[in-house]
Amino acid sequence: MTGTSERSDGASAQRLRTPLTELIGIEHPIVQTGMGWVSGPRLTAATCNAGGLGILASATMTYDELEAAIKKTKQLTDKPFGVNMRADASDAAQRCALLIREGVKVASFALAPKKDLIAELKDNGIVVVPSIGAAKHAVKVASWGADAVVVQGGEGGGHTGGVATTLLLPSVLDAVDIPVIAGGGFFDGRGLAAALSYGAAGIAMGTRFLLTSDSAVPDSVKQQYLARGLQDTTVSVKVDGMPHRVLNTDLVNSLEKSSYARGLVAAAKNATKFRAMTGMKWSTLVKDGLAMKKSSDRTWQQIIMAANTPMLLKAGLVEGNTDAGVLASGQVVGMIEDLPSCQELIDRIVAEAIERIDALSAVRV
Repeated sequence: MTGTSERSDGASAQRLRTPLTELIGIEHPIVQTGMGWVSGPRLTAATCNAGGLGILASATMTYDELEAAIKKTKQLTDKPFGVNMRADASDAAQRCALLIREGVKVASFALAPKKDLIAELKDNGIVVVPSIGAAKHAVKVASWGADAVVVQGGEGGGHTGGVATTLLLPSVLDAVDIPVIAGGGFFDGRGLAAALSYGAAGIAMGTRFLLTSDSAVPDSVKQQYLARGLQDTTVSVKVDGMPHRVLNTDLVNSLEKSSYARGLVAAAKNATKFRAMTGMKWSTLVKDGLAMKKSSDRTWQQIIMAANTPMLLKAGLVEGNTDAGVLASGQVVGMIEDLPSCQELIDRIVAEAIERIDALSAVRV
């Protein structure tokens, strides 16, 4: 359903009401995903203030850093926001308790949280939204009480699967009756209209929000993204042992040609750097590795290589050193040409979506 509302700046904003907007209490069915090193308080709050749902990425934060980030986000916005967490982290329960104490509206997970953790969050008024990559996983988390799911097709950036959104989305919609948020390949209002026509409750975008003026990614790195085409990403397993869609760079090309032995050596070095940077104890890293092994079908080689992810992403997305880092990216990078603010982006997407929906209504005879 469409409608209009009065913005704080006096302008009249068009709106789309869906099960997602009703569930969370947001103006528009648009989600900014939790991207490590990218989704900090500034970007998250800007998304929320524009009427969408911003999600803090906490996997690359220590507990104390997450606590500070939540407080900073609350200073920047009074709108609902979320926090993305690793369900298999050794301090996952402690982080969930923090969300409850701070009154965070949404808990999002890259891996499905256990049934008892979902129940605890829901009992304290937190909306639980896991990300899933198959219909069977959506059925499982729905049976455990998840309020909604994000389903990301293979077009998406970062860790991704091999099934396109156009097939994965309807398969999940057919399997569950909770709100489904579509991710992977979305960047404009046409995509939002298409997702809604499938039956989705909204869309989730990562790369599109990374490429906004509110994103803290260095401008030099953003320009590298803007220069890329539709064929300029690679799904690599050499970054951290799991399928990971990233921009083609000299480093990625080098990793693709390298041996697994070389990757393991690099991962071990990066694990040492990550431990020093976060102040984590080796025992904590080992516990996280054991938890990751227990909750997934990853090999020990993949577990060890996972240490590459935070450091390689930090080098590229925070330090701007693309020679030593990787740049996670969805295929939509080839369709993006500008760096709007989150407000400009969301207003534009909603207006475009409503225009397409109205145009479709004229097709009926």
